Amino acid sequence: MCDEKLPNLGHLPYTDISRRKFAALGAAAAAGIAGGAQAQGAVTSRDVTIRTADGACDAVLFHPTGGARRPGVLFWPDAGGLRQVKRDMGRRLAGQGYVVLVVNPYYRTGKAPEMAALDNQVPAQQARRTAARAALTPEAVTRDAKTFVSWLDALPQTSGAKVGVQGYCMGGAMSVRTAAAVPGRIGAVGSFHGGNGLVSADAASPHLLIEKTNARYLFATARNDDVTDPTIKGGLSAALYKAGRPGIVDVYQANHGWCVPESAVYNQGEAERAWATLSDVYARSLV
Repeated sequence: MCDEKLPNLGHLPYTDISRRKFAALGAAAAAGIAGGAQAQGAVTSRDVTIRTADGACDAVLFHPTGGARRPGVLFWPDAGGLRQVKRDMGRRLAGQGYVVLVVNPYYRTGKAPEMAALDNQVPAQQARRTAARAALTPEAVTRDAKTFVSWLDALPQTSGAKVGVQGYCMGGAMSVRTAAAVPGRIGAVGSFHGGNGLVSADAASPHLLIEKTNARYLFATARNDDVTDPTIKGGLSAALYKAGRPGIVDVYQANHGWCVPESAVYNQGEAERAWATLSDVYARSLV
């Protein structure tokens, strides 16, 4: 953990990534921006439909070509939902040796292309997306998480290794809820620019669920989210420490949304650093 970036937090959560290793990850990311920091293999993809307690979720599955069984990863998109850029990110991750399921979180309201095309500048369309997000209650996310992880586990392409889960923006909180929903299966959690959805005074706040999990964590926080609420990193660090869970809480020098290539605030250098760190967390945990 880069504790020089997290002043006055008191006890910081344990992490087994040393300063030297963390620096090496950053260097590797910087060197690999042009061609990808990790070697990529051939990937197969297909659109799938997963039956849930609340309907039929449309999603896309990526996995390495060949017969080897690999660890699974559940990928929660940001507020924009399942769209091409999330497919691209899922494909890249699969190329590193994972079976990746990227879901449409708004399936209760509409299919992925329709939901991703909603324009927040049009009041009626913004209201529809807002309503779709409101349907993602903690209970609904928990139900979905159990179904999606079970579905991944049943695939012939997945191994018996622990499952990873990662999410962006609202998907960060959903990833923590996933780890709490199936604690025996989730080995690692990556949250990117999760913002204030991760820590609140609400009794159902995701950070309070960490003690119910058995995962290693990466909480990558945007600098403007940290400015808006500097207590988030402290709340996450304290929750990790209390639970005795290994994790990294880091404020990145980029703004909310920096990990997503289509974003107006995309920061390639910091996005690659986040990707390299998550790749290391997965390599350590999904065994």
